[in-house]
Amino acid sequence: MADAAAPPAGRPPGSALLELVAVMDRLRSPGGCPWDAEQTHASLAGYLLEEAHEAVEAIDHGDLDALREELGDVLLQVVFHARVAQEQPDGWDVDDVAAGIIAKLVRRHPHVFADVTVTGAAEVEANWDTIKQAEKQRESVLDGVPVALPALARAAKLVGRADKAGLVVDVPVSDDYGSRLLALAAEAQRGGVDPESELRAALSAWAESVRAAERERSG
Repeated sequence: MADAAAPPAGRPPGSALLELVAVMDRLRSPGGCPWDAEQTHASLAGYLLEEAHEAVEAIDHGDLDALREELGDVLLQVVFHARVAQEQPDGWDVDDVAAGIIAKLVRRHPHVFADVTVTGAAEVEANWDTIKQAEKQRESVLDGVPVALPALARAAKLVGRADKAGLVVDVPVSDDYGSRLLALAAEAQRGGVDPESELRAALSAWAESVRAAERERSG
C-alpha cells in the first residue's frame, strides 16, 4: 500500500479512502483479524470518543502532524462502524454514510447549490438552523444536544441554543457548585468565548506549572 503521507503524483483525491475501505474489509473478513472481527458498535464507542478528543488536543496544541494522524484514527472509526453496519441484514455501508452527508450539505447550502442569496456568514448560519429545524421536526430547541458531551461544553451548547431562539432564561442563582459552573459557562457563551476551550487552555497552563514545581523540587 502506498504511503499515505506521500501520495504518488497525479493520484486522484480520495483514492486512499478506497484503500482504507479495502483494508477494513480484509480485517473483518474470514482469515482477517480476530479482534477486529469481534467488534461491535457498542464496543467501538469508547474508541470513537477517545480519538475525537485526541484530535481536539492536537488542534489545541497547534500540531498539524499530530492532527493528521488523529484525524486518520477518527476516519478509521467511521469506516469501522460502517463495515460493522454493512454486515447487518438491514444495514448500510460507507457509501451510504457519504451519500447522507453529501445530501445534507447540498440541502443546507442553498446559497451554493440553489438560487438563495446570502450577505455573509451570519445569514448562512441562520439559514442552516432554519433548514435543520424543518428537517428534524424537534419539539424543543434543546433537543439533539448529546448528553455524552462534557458537561461544560453541553452547558455552553444548551445556553447558545436557547439564546439563539430568543429564550434568554437566567441560570439559577445559587451557591452550589453546579449552578455557579453553569452561570460561568453561560457568561462565557454569551460573551462569545468557548468555555470548554478556555478551561482546556487553563488546565494545560496549570499542569505545566505543576510539572515545573516537580522539577524544581527534584532538582
